[in-house]
Amino acid sequence: MRMTHRLALAGVSLLLAAAPLTAQGLTGAGATFPYPLYSKWFDAYSKKAGVEINYQSIGSGGGIRQFTQGTVDFGATDSPMSDEQMAAVKGNVVHLPTVLGAVVLTYNLPGLGASRLKLDAGTLADIFLGKITSWDHPRLVALNPGMKLPKTDLIVVHRSDGSGTTFVFVDYLSKVSAEWKTKVGSSTSVAWPIGLGGKGNEGVTQQIKQLEGTIGYVELVYAASNKLPVALISNAAGQFVEPTLEAVTSAAAGAKLDKNTDFRVSLTNAPGAKTYPIASYTWLMVKVDTPDAARAKTMRDFLNWMITPEAQQMASTLGYAPLPADVAGLIRDRIKTLKTGGRPIA
Repeated sequence: MRMTHRLALAGVSLLLAAAPLTAQGLTGAGATFPYPLYSKWFDAYSKKAGVEINYQSIGSGGGIRQFTQGTVDFGATDSPMSDEQMAAVKGNVVHLPTVLGAVVLTYNLPGLGASRLKLDAGTLADIFLGKITSWDHPRLVALNPGMKLPKTDLIVVHRSDGSGTTFVFVDYLSKVSAEWKTKVGSSTSVAWPIGLGGKGNEGVTQQIKQLEGTIGYVELVYAASNKLPVALISNAAGQFVEPTLEAVTSAAAGAKLDKNTDFRVSLTNAPGAKTYPIASYTWLMVKVDTPDAARAKTMRDFLNWMITPEAQQMASTLGYAPLPADVAGLIRDRIKTLKTGGRPIA
């Protein structure tokens, strides 16, 4: 199912296609990972500034495609554009982090009750390589002593569409498993060795809710809102960590950015005893130089609001980690460099 943000304007709401670029307000498309937050942001900003922002939650791959085609004012992605993709827009793009989020492993094992599954990096990789196919596998039993794991098939669920959530997850697997890196690799879409596909974070979530014995990866908000359990994952320091806001923020602490950064940084498997290992920034892709001066100003003003405490506090209420203060400062400085027609935005 594709989620589409609907914002009413004189009785008209956006359905499947982005509004033309000549329409009032802004249009965007891309990642489902931050959709719950973006929906809240765009509604709040509409009430605050009178600017309507219509957003299609179609996945990071779709966001990059529509941004490249010029059919939207901004794209949203959890997987930064490659150098080749940036060249396709002649470098007229900057990636601006909006918040941090966690990709979690969620599962449907009613018999476990309140007990939390523990997974280490090697076991997790082997599950998605199709090498561990039963919930009572000795390695799972050893990681979860005293837990009554069922003697049933272990069913993997993964994304079927091009996805930034997938990129974050397989970027992590490629760092912790040489076999995964060689056989599967990291991209927004990979050739899965095993499993069922679901479209969007919401599609994977629904598959897991409906089928006992399943395990899959989704953005934390989707698991929490559907009351699904999430596994504790062993980090680079060997500690089993829950995806709390503090643990996600800790991932960013290990990746210091300089003033000339392009913000395309990976946070997976970051160091730190309290760090959750499958965390990432999510980005907006915006034009460095926007020909339309009015549209450039509207975009800049929203971006400046996006990094304010008012907006960032909304992130934490939905399970996203706000930007660290130093990163927000770098973004603020970068926004000042945006142009229209080769000149600073008035």
